[in-house]
Amino acid sequence: MGKVTGFLEIDRQDQKYQPASDRIRHFRELTLPLAEQEVVRQATRCIDCGISFCHGPNGCPVDNQIPDWNNLVYEEDWEEAIHNLHSTNNFTEFTGRVCPAPCEEACTLNIEDLPVNIKTVEQSIAEKALTNGWITPEPADHKTGRSVGVIGSGPAGLAAAQQLARVGHDVVIYEREPFVGGLLRYGIPDFKMEKHHIQRRVHQMEAEGVAFEYGVNVGVTTTVAELRSRHDALLFATGAERPRDPGVPGMELEGCHWAMPFLVQQNRHINGEDVSHEEPIWAGGKHVVVIGGGDTASDCVVTSFRQGTVSVTQLDIRPIPPLKEDKLTVWPYWPTKFRTSSSQVEGAEREFSAATLEIVGDKDGHVTGVKCARVDERRVPIEGTEFVLRAGLVLAAIRFSGPNSTPTLRSWATIWNSTSAPTSRPTRTTIARLSPTSTPTAT
Repeated sequence: MGKVTGFLEIDRQDQKYQPASDRIRHFRELTLPLAEQEVVRQATRCIDCGISFCHGPNGCPVDNQIPDWNNLVYEEDWEEAIHNLHSTNNFTEFTGRVCPAPCEEACTLNIEDLPVNIKTVEQSIAEKALTNGWITPEPADHKTGRSVGVIGSGPAGLAAAQQLARVGHDVVIYEREPFVGGLLRYGIPDFKMEKHHIQRRVHQMEAEGVAFEYGVNVGVTTTVAELRSRHDALLFATGAERPRDPGVPGMELEGCHWAMPFLVQQNRHINGEDVSHEEPIWAGGKHVVVIGGGDTASDCVVTSFRQGTVSVTQLDIRPIPPLKEDKLTVWPYWPTKFRTSSSQVEGAEREFSAATLEIVGDKDGHVTGVKCARVDERRVPIEGTEFVLRAGLVLAAIRFSGPNSTPTLRSWATIWNSTSAPTSRPTRTTIARLSPTSTPTAT
Protein backbone atom coordinates (compact mmCIF):
# COMPACT_ATOMS: atom_id res chain seq x y z
CA MET A 1 0.00 0.00 0.00
CA GLY A 2 0.99 3.64 -0.28
CA LYS A 3 0.19 6.34 2.23
CA VAL A 4 -2.70 5.48 4.57
CA THR A 5 -4.53 8.73 3.86
CA GLY A 6 -3.16 9.21 0.33
CA PHE A 7 -6.44 8.53 -1.43
CA LEU A 8 -8.09 11.25 0.68
CA GLU A 9 -5.40 13.84 0.03
CA ILE A 10 -4.49 13.26 -3.63
CA ASP A 11 -6.77 13.36 -6.66
CA ARG A 12 -6.45 10.88 -9.50
CA GLN A 13 -4.49 12.31 -12.44
CA ASP A 14 -4.50 10.60 -15.83
CA GLN A 15 -1.98 10.81 -18.62
CA LYS A 16 -2.98 13.44 -21.14
CA TYR A 17 -3.20 12.97 -24.92
CA GLN A 18 -1.76 15.18 -27.60
CA PRO A 19 -4.50 17.31 -29.20
CA ALA A 20 -6.37 15.37 -31.88
CA SER A 21 -5.51 18.00 -34.48
CA ASP A 22 -1.81 17.29 -33.88
CA ARG A 23 -1.74 13.54 -33.38
CA ILE A 24 -3.67 12.62 -36.54
CA ARG A 25 -0.64 13.86 -38.49
CA HIS A 26 1.64 11.07 -37.24
CA PHE A 27 1.67 7.48 -35.97
CA ARG A 28 3.82 8.03 -32.90
CA GLU A 29 2.60 7.36 -29.37
CA LEU A 30 0.02 9.96 -28.43
CA THR A 31 0.20 9.96 -24.61
CA LEU A 32 1.99 12.66 -22.63
CA PRO A 33 3.75 10.98 -19.66
CA LEU A 34 3.22 12.25 -16.14
CA ALA A 35 6.17 13.78 -14.32
CA GLU A 36 8.02 11.40 -11.98
CA GLN A 37 6.83 13.07 -8.79
CA GLU A 38 3.24 12.97 -10.01
CA VAL A 39 3.61 9.23 -10.63
CA VAL A 40 4.82 8.87 -7.04
CA ARG A 41 1.76 10.78 -5.87
CA GLN A 42 -0.51 8.49 -7.87
CA ALA A 43 1.10 5.38 -6.33
CA THR A 44 0.62 6.99 -2.93
CA ARG A 45 -3.17 6.68 -3.40
CA CYS A 46 -3.00 2.85 -3.15
CA ILE A 47 -4.82 1.82 0.05
CA ASP A 48 -4.69 -1.10 2.47
CA CYS A 49 -7.65 -2.99 1.00
CA GLY A 50 -7.23 -6.20 2.94
CA ILE A 51 -8.19 -8.20 -0.14
CA SER A 52 -6.64 -6.52 -3.17
CA PHE A 53 -8.95 -7.29 -6.08
CA CYS A 54 -6.65 -5.46 -8.50
CA HIS A 55 -4.27 -8.42 -8.70
CA GLY A 56 -6.78 -11.23 -8.30
CA PRO A 57 -7.96 -13.42 -11.18
CA ASN A 58 -10.45 -10.82 -12.38
CA GLY A 59 -8.09 -7.87 -11.95
CA CYS A 60 -4.74 -8.84 -13.47
CA PRO A 61 -4.42 -11.82 -15.82
CA VAL A 62 -0.64 -12.04 -15.19
CA ASP A 63 -0.96 -11.67 -11.39
CA ASN A 64 1.12 -8.50 -11.07
CA GLN A 65 1.67 -7.72 -7.39
CA ILE A 66 0.17 -4.28 -7.79
CA PRO A 67 -0.06 -3.08 -4.16
CA ASP A 68 3.56 -4.14 -3.59
CA TRP A 69 5.07 -2.09 -6.41
CA ASN A 70 2.74 0.84 -5.77
CA ASN A 71 4.18 0.92 -2.26
CA LEU A 72 7.73 0.69 -3.60
CA VAL A 73 7.10 3.68 -5.89
CA TYR A 74 5.60 5.56 -2.94
CA GLU A 75 8.87 4.87 -1.10
CA GLU A 76 10.71 5.87 -4.33
CA ASP A 77 12.49 2.52 -4.46
CA TRP A 78 12.11 2.28 -8.23
CA GLU A 79 14.77 -0.38 -8.74
CA GLU A 80 13.09 -2.82 -6.37
CA ALA A 81 9.76 -1.96 -8.02
CA ILE A 82 10.99 -3.18 -11.42
CA HIS A 83 12.34 -6.36 -9.81
CA ASN A 84 8.91 -6.98 -8.32
CA LEU A 85 7.19 -6.33 -11.64
CA HIS A 86 9.53 -8.67 -13.46
CA SER A 87 8.70 -11.46 -11.03
CA THR A 88 5.33 -11.80 -12.79
CA ASN A 89 5.72 -9.97 -16.08
CA ASN A 90 8.60 -10.21 -18.56
CA PHE A 91 7.72 -7.13 -20.60
CA THR A 92 6.20 -4.47 -18.39
CA GLU A 93 6.65 -1.66 -20.92
CA PHE A 94 4.42 -3.62 -23.32
CA THR A 95 1.54 -4.19 -20.91
CA GLY A 96 1.92 -0.69 -19.48
CA ARG A 97 0.97 0.60 -22.93
CA VAL A 98 -1.48 -1.86 -24.49
CA CYS A 99 -3.26 -3.54 -21.57
CA PRO A 100 -6.88 -2.29 -21.12
CA ALA A 101 -6.22 -2.20 -17.34
CA PRO A 102 -8.92 -4.44 -15.81
CA CYS A 103 -6.96 -3.88 -12.57
CA GLU A 104 -8.24 -0.32 -12.40
CA GLU A 105 -11.83 -1.48 -12.83
CA ALA A 106 -11.23 -3.92 -9.92
CA CYS A 107 -9.54 -1.31 -7.71
CA THR A 108 -11.41 -0.69 -4.44
CA LEU A 109 -11.26 3.06 -5.08
CA ASN A 110 -13.17 2.47 -8.32
CA ILE A 111 -16.29 2.07 -6.20
CA GLU A 112 -16.13 5.87 -6.20
CA ASP A 113 -14.92 6.02 -9.85
CA LEU A 114 -11.45 7.16 -8.77
CA PRO A 115 -9.20 4.09 -9.04
CA VAL A 116 -5.45 4.18 -8.57
CA ASN A 117 -3.74 5.01 -11.87
CA ILE A 118 -2.14 1.55 -11.99
CA LYS A 119 -1.38 1.37 -15.70
CA THR A 120 0.51 4.66 -15.71
CA VAL A 121 2.56 3.64 -12.67
CA GLU A 122 3.48 0.34 -14.33
CA GLN A 123 4.61 2.03 -17.53
CA SER A 124 6.60 4.59 -15.56
CA ILE A 125 8.43 1.91 -13.56
CA ALA A 126 9.48 0.17 -16.79
CA GLU A 127 10.63 3.37 -18.48
CA LYS A 128 12.64 4.53 -15.45
CA ALA A 129 14.27 1.10 -15.22
CA LEU A 130 15.22 1.16 -18.90
CA THR A 131 16.55 4.72 -18.65
CA ASN A 132 18.71 3.85 -15.64
CA GLY A 133 20.06 0.61 -17.08
CA TRP A 134 18.41 -1.65 -14.50
CA ILE A 135 17.05 -4.03 -17.14
CA THR A 136 20.03 -6.12 -18.18
CA PRO A 137 20.54 -9.58 -19.68
CA GLU A 138 20.21 -12.48 -17.23
CA PRO A 139 22.00 -15.40 -18.87
CA ALA A 140 21.83 -18.81 -17.22
CA ASP A 141 24.70 -19.87 -14.96
CA HIS A 142 24.60 -23.43 -16.26
CA LYS A 143 23.37 -24.98 -19.52
CA THR A 144 21.08 -28.00 -19.44
CA GLY A 145 22.02 -29.36 -22.85
CA ARG A 146 18.35 -29.33 -23.83
CA SER A 147 16.99 -27.46 -26.84
CA VAL A 148 13.57 -25.84 -27.38
CA GLY A 149 12.17 -24.40 -30.59
CA VAL A 150 9.55 -21.67 -30.21
CA ILE A 151 7.28 -21.12 -33.21
CA GLY A 152 6.07 -17.52 -33.14
CA SER A 153 7.63 -14.37 -31.66
CA GLY A 154 4.59 -12.61 -30.26
CA PRO A 155 4.49 -11.68 -26.56
CA ALA A 156 3.72 -15.28 -25.49
CA GLY A 157 6.55 -16.76 -27.55
CA LEU A 158 9.01 -14.09 -26.40
CA ALA A 159 8.15 -14.49 -22.71
CA ALA A 160 8.33 -18.28 -22.86
CA ALA A 161 11.63 -18.18 -24.74
CA GLN A 162 13.16 -15.81 -22.22
CA GLN A 163 12.15 -17.96 -19.25
CA LEU A 164 13.42 -21.14 -20.92
CA ALA A 165 16.75 -19.53 -21.76
CA ARG A 166 17.22 -18.26 -18.23
CA VAL A 167 17.05 -21.78 -16.80
CA GLY A 168 19.71 -22.94 -19.21
CA HIS A 169 17.99 -24.35 -22.28
CA ASP A 170 19.11 -23.53 -25.80
CA VAL A 171 16.20 -21.65 -27.36
CA VAL A 172 15.53 -20.76 -30.99
CA ILE A 173 12.54 -18.59 -31.98
CA TYR A 174 11.19 -19.17 -35.50
CA GLU A 175 9.38 -16.18 -36.97
CA ARG A 176 7.56 -15.99 -40.30
CA GLU A 177 8.04 -12.24 -40.65
CA PRO A 178 11.30 -10.31 -41.13
CA PHE A 179 11.04 -8.77 -37.64
CA VAL A 180 10.20 -9.95 -34.12
CA GLY A 181 6.93 -9.23 -32.36
CA GLY A 182 4.07 -11.01 -34.11
CA LEU A 183 0.83 -9.05 -33.84
CA LEU A 184 2.46 -6.95 -31.12
CA ARG A 185 4.54 -5.44 -33.93
CA TYR A 186 2.28 -5.88 -36.94
CA GLY A 187 -1.22 -5.68 -35.48
CA ILE A 188 -0.96 -2.95 -32.85
CA PRO A 189 -0.56 0.56 -34.31
CA ASP A 190 2.43 2.64 -33.31
CA PHE A 191 0.18 5.22 -31.68
CA LYS A 192 -0.33 2.63 -28.92
CA MET A 193 3.22 1.29 -28.82
CA GLU A 194 6.20 2.25 -30.92
CA LYS A 195 8.23 -0.74 -32.00
CA HIS A 196 11.65 0.26 -30.68
CA HIS A 197 10.40 -1.05 -27.34
CA ILE A 198 10.37 -4.56 -28.85
CA GLN A 199 13.89 -4.19 -30.24
CA ARG A 200 15.29 -3.31 -26.81
CA ARG A 201 14.00 -6.63 -25.50
CA VAL A 202 15.32 -8.51 -28.53
CA HIS A 203 18.84 -7.24 -27.73
CA GLN A 204 18.41 -8.35 -24.12
CA MET A 205 17.21 -11.82 -25.13
CA GLU A 206 20.02 -12.29 -27.65
CA ALA A 207 22.50 -11.54 -24.86
CA GLU A 208 20.73 -14.21 -22.79
CA GLY A 209 21.34 -16.78 -25.51
CA VAL A 210 18.05 -16.78 -27.42
CA ALA A 211 18.52 -17.18 -31.18
CA PHE A 212 16.09 -15.77 -33.76
CA GLU A 213 15.47 -17.17 -37.22
CA TYR A 214 13.38 -14.96 -39.50
CA GLY A 215 11.43 -15.78 -42.64
CA VAL A 216 10.65 -19.29 -41.35
CA ASN A 217 7.05 -20.13 -42.23
CA VAL A 218 6.59 -23.46 -40.52
CA GLY A 219 4.59 -25.80 -42.73
CA VAL A 220 5.59 -23.85 -45.84
CA THR A 221 9.32 -23.12 -45.91
CA THR A 222 10.13 -25.81 -43.37
CA THR A 223 8.27 -28.69 -41.74
CA VAL A 224 7.37 -29.42 -38.16
CA ALA A 225 9.18 -32.74 -38.54
CA GLU A 226 12.38 -30.93 -39.45
CA LEU A 227 12.15 -28.62 -36.45
CA ARG A 228 11.27 -31.53 -34.22
CA SER A 229 14.44 -33.30 -35.26
CA ARG A 230 16.47 -30.29 -34.11
CA HIS A 231 14.95 -29.84 -30.65
CA ASP A 232 13.95 -31.72 -27.53
CA ALA A 233 10.68 -29.77 -27.43
CA LEU A 234 8.65 -27.43 -29.59
CA LEU A 235 6.46 -24.63 -28.30
CA PHE A 236 3.62 -23.48 -30.55
CA ALA A 237 2.93 -19.76 -29.91
CA THR A 238 1.46 -18.31 -33.08
CA GLY A 239 -1.62 -16.63 -31.65
CA ALA A 240 -5.13 -16.34 -33.07
CA GLU A 241 -5.19 -14.55 -36.42
CA ARG A 242 -8.24 -16.04 -38.12
CA PRO A 243 -10.92 -13.33 -38.34
CA ARG A 244 -14.48 -14.02 -37.35
CA ASP A 245 -16.54 -13.97 -40.54
CA PRO A 246 -19.61 -11.71 -40.26
CA GLY A 247 -21.30 -13.70 -43.03
CA VAL A 248 -22.38 -10.54 -44.80
CA PRO A 249 -23.19 -10.71 -48.53
CA GLY A 250 -20.86 -8.53 -50.57
CA MET A 251 -17.61 -9.03 -48.64
CA GLU A 252 -16.07 -10.17 -51.93
CA LEU A 253 -16.42 -6.66 -53.41
CA GLU A 254 -13.30 -4.63 -54.09
CA GLY A 255 -12.71 -2.35 -51.12
CA CYS A 256 -13.88 -4.85 -48.47
CA HIS A 257 -11.17 -6.21 -46.19
CA TRP A 258 -10.58 -7.84 -42.84
CA ALA A 259 -9.15 -5.50 -40.25
CA MET A 260 -5.84 -7.24 -39.70
CA PRO A 261 -4.44 -7.00 -43.27
CA PHE A 262 -5.27 -3.28 -43.16
CA LEU A 263 -3.44 -2.74 -39.87
CA VAL A 264 -0.52 -5.00 -40.78
CA GLN A 265 0.07 -3.23 -44.08
CA GLN A 266 0.20 0.17 -42.39
CA ASN A 267 2.64 -1.14 -39.79
CA ARG A 268 4.82 -2.51 -42.58
CA HIS A 269 4.85 0.96 -44.15
CA ILE A 270 6.01 2.49 -40.87
CA ASN A 271 8.57 -0.26 -40.40
CA GLY A 272 10.09 0.48 -43.82
CA GLU A 273 9.16 -2.89 -45.34
CA ASP A 274 8.37 -3.41 -49.01
CA VAL A 275 4.61 -3.83 -49.52
CA SER A 276 4.60 -3.31 -53.29
CA HIS A 277 3.60 -6.96 -53.82
CA GLU A 278 0.47 -6.54 -51.68
CA GLU A 279 -2.92 -5.18 -52.72
CA PRO A 280 -2.95 -1.62 -51.34
CA ILE A 281 -5.55 -1.02 -48.62
CA TRP A 282 -5.85 2.73 -48.20
CA ALA A 283 -8.45 4.90 -46.48
CA GLY A 284 -7.23 8.22 -47.87
CA GLY A 285 -9.99 10.19 -49.62
CA LYS A 286 -12.64 7.54 -48.87
CA HIS A 287 -15.66 7.12 -46.65
CA VAL A 288 -14.78 4.24 -44.30
CA VAL A 289 -17.18 1.90 -42.50
CA VAL A 290 -15.76 -0.27 -39.71
CA ILE A 291 -17.88 -3.26 -38.68
CA GLY A 292 -17.25 -3.97 -35.00
CA GLY A 293 -17.06 -2.15 -31.69
CA GLY A 294 -13.91 -3.51 -30.03
CA ASP A 295 -10.25 -2.57 -29.79
CA THR A 296 -9.34 -3.82 -33.27
CA ALA A 297 -12.16 -1.75 -34.76
CA SER A 298 -10.90 1.25 -32.80
CA ASP A 299 -7.40 0.72 -34.23
CA CYS A 300 -8.92 0.73 -37.73
CA VAL A 301 -10.60 4.04 -36.94
CA VAL A 302 -7.40 5.78 -35.84
CA THR A 303 -5.40 4.37 -38.76
CA SER A 304 -8.04 5.58 -41.21
CA PHE A 305 -7.85 9.12 -39.86
CA ARG A 306 -4.08 9.15 -40.20
CA GLN A 307 -4.35 7.98 -43.80
CA GLY A 308 -6.63 10.90 -44.64
CA THR A 309 -10.11 9.41 -44.67
CA VAL A 310 -13.11 11.61 -45.48
CA SER A 311 -15.24 10.05 -42.74
CA VAL A 312 -15.35 6.98 -40.49
CA THR A 313 -18.49 5.27 -39.24
CA GLN A 314 -18.23 2.46 -36.72
CA LEU A 315 -21.03 -0.12 -36.57
CA ASP A 316 -21.86 -1.96 -33.34
CA ILE A 317 -24.70 -4.47 -33.17
CA ARG A 318 -24.93 -4.05 -29.41
CA PRO A 319 -27.24 -1.44 -27.90
CA ILE A 320 -25.64 1.70 -26.59
CA PRO A 321 -24.42 0.76 -23.11
CA PRO A 322 -25.19 2.75 -19.95
CA LEU A 323 -23.00 5.73 -19.17
CA LYS A 324 -22.30 4.33 -15.70
CA GLU A 325 -22.36 0.79 -14.37
CA ASP A 326 -24.13 -0.39 -11.21
CA LYS A 327 -21.19 -0.88 -8.86
CA LEU A 328 -23.14 -3.07 -6.44
CA THR A 329 -23.83 -5.71 -9.09
CA VAL A 330 -20.70 -5.46 -11.26
CA TRP A 331 -17.62 -4.43 -9.26
CA PRO A 332 -14.86 -5.74 -9.20
CA TYR A 333 -15.47 -7.27 -12.64
CA TRP A 334 -15.02 -5.54 -15.99
CA PRO A 335 -18.25 -3.57 -16.56
CA THR A 336 -20.20 -2.96 -19.72
CA LYS A 337 -20.53 0.79 -20.00
CA PHE A 338 -20.25 3.53 -22.60
CA ARG A 339 -16.57 4.05 -23.37
CA THR A 340 -15.05 6.52 -25.82
CA SER A 341 -11.53 5.70 -26.93
CA SER A 342 -8.89 8.19 -28.00
CA SER A 343 -9.52 6.94 -31.55
CA GLN A 344 -13.23 7.71 -31.53
CA VAL A 345 -12.61 11.17 -30.09
CA GLU A 346 -10.79 12.01 -33.31
CA GLY A 347 -14.09 12.18 -35.17
CA ALA A 348 -15.68 8.77 -35.73
CA GLU A 349 -19.43 8.40 -35.98
CA ARG A 350 -20.83 5.46 -34.00
CA GLU A 351 -23.97 3.53 -34.83
CA PHE A 352 -25.29 1.26 -32.07
CA SER A 353 -27.99 -1.43 -32.40
CA ALA A 354 -27.02 -1.63 -36.06
CA ALA A 355 -26.86 -4.91 -37.94
CA THR A 356 -24.93 -5.15 -41.19
CA LEU A 357 -27.30 -6.68 -43.75
CA GLU A 358 -25.36 -6.36 -46.98
CA ILE A 359 -22.42 -4.62 -48.60
CA VAL A 360 -23.46 -3.02 -51.87
CA GLY A 361 -21.35 -2.11 -54.88
CA ASP A 362 -21.43 -0.77 -58.41
CA LYS A 363 -21.47 -2.71 -61.67
CA ASP A 364 -17.66 -2.84 -61.72
CA GLY A 365 -17.52 -4.66 -58.39
CA HIS A 366 -16.41 -1.72 -56.24
CA VAL A 367 -17.99 -1.22 -52.82
CA THR A 368 -20.25 1.84 -52.61
CA GLY A 369 -22.10 1.39 -49.34
CA VAL A 370 -23.19 -0.74 -46.40
CA LYS A 371 -26.86 -1.60 -45.91
CA CYS A 372 -27.81 -1.72 -42.23
CA ALA A 373 -30.88 -2.01 -40.02
CA ARG A 374 -31.70 -1.40 -36.38
CA VAL A 375 -32.03 -4.48 -34.18
CA ASP A 376 -34.24 -5.41 -31.25
CA GLU A 377 -33.06 -6.72 -27.88
CA ARG A 378 -32.44 -10.14 -29.45
CA ARG A 379 -30.28 -8.51 -32.14
CA VAL A 380 -32.83 -9.33 -34.81
CA PRO A 381 -33.16 -6.69 -37.59
CA ILE A 382 -36.34 -4.61 -37.35
CA GLU A 383 -38.25 -4.37 -40.60
CA GLY A 384 -38.56 -0.85 -41.94
CA THR A 385 -35.44 0.52 -40.18
CA GLU A 386 -33.02 -0.11 -43.04
CA PHE A 387 -30.48 2.55 -44.02
CA VAL A 388 -27.40 2.69 -46.24
CA LEU A 389 -24.04 4.19 -45.27
CA ARG A 390 -21.80 5.48 -48.02
CA ALA A 391 -18.51 3.58 -48.16
CA GLY A 392 -15.41 3.35 -50.31
CA LEU A 393 -13.63 1.07 -47.83
CA VAL A 394 -15.22 -1.48 -45.50
CA LEU A 395 -13.21 -3.09 -42.69
CA ALA A 396 -14.56 -6.09 -40.76
CA ALA A 397 -13.27 -6.19 -37.17
CA ILE A 398 -15.44 -8.51 -35.08
CA ARG A 399 -12.90 -10.48 -33.06
CA PHE A 400 -10.92 -13.58 -33.93
CA SER A 401 -12.00 -17.21 -34.01
CA GLY A 402 -8.67 -19.00 -33.48
CA PRO A 403 -5.39 -19.71 -35.23
CA ASN A 404 -5.29 -19.68 -39.01
CA SER A 405 -5.85 -23.11 -40.55
CA THR A 406 -2.45 -23.08 -42.21
CA PRO A 407 0.00 -25.77 -43.24
CA THR A 408 1.68 -25.05 -39.89
CA LEU A 409 -1.30 -26.32 -37.92
CA ARG A 410 -2.06 -29.20 -40.25
CA SER A 411 1.52 -30.43 -40.31
CA TRP A 412 1.77 -30.00 -36.54
CA ALA A 413 -1.25 -32.20 -35.97
CA THR A 414 -0.04 -34.80 -38.45
CA ILE A 415 3.44 -35.08 -37.00
CA TRP A 416 2.33 -34.98 -33.38
CA ASN A 417 -0.09 -37.85 -33.94
CA SER A 418 2.31 -39.83 -36.11
CA THR A 419 3.51 -43.21 -34.94
CA SER A 420 6.62 -42.99 -37.11
CA ALA A 421 8.28 -40.13 -35.27
CA PRO A 422 12.09 -39.75 -35.36
CA THR A 423 13.78 -41.97 -32.79
CA SER A 424 16.58 -39.50 -32.12
CA ARG A 425 14.22 -37.25 -30.19
CA PRO A 426 11.39 -37.99 -27.74
CA THR A 427 7.96 -38.43 -29.27
CA ARG A 428 6.36 -35.94 -26.86
CA THR A 429 8.51 -33.87 -24.58
CA THR A 430 6.62 -31.25 -22.66
CA ILE A 431 8.15 -28.00 -21.52
CA ALA A 432 7.46 -29.01 -17.92
CA ARG A 433 9.80 -31.99 -18.30
CA LEU A 434 12.63 -29.73 -19.40
CA SER A 435 13.61 -28.50 -15.95
CA PRO A 436 17.35 -28.10 -15.41
CA THR A 437 17.57 -31.34 -13.40
CA SER A 438 15.35 -33.57 -15.50
CA THR A 439 15.92 -35.93 -18.38
CA PRO A 440 13.52 -35.89 -21.36
CA THR A 441 11.20 -38.86 -21.31
CA ALA A 442 9.28 -40.25 -24.28
CA THR A 443 5.60 -40.98 -23.81
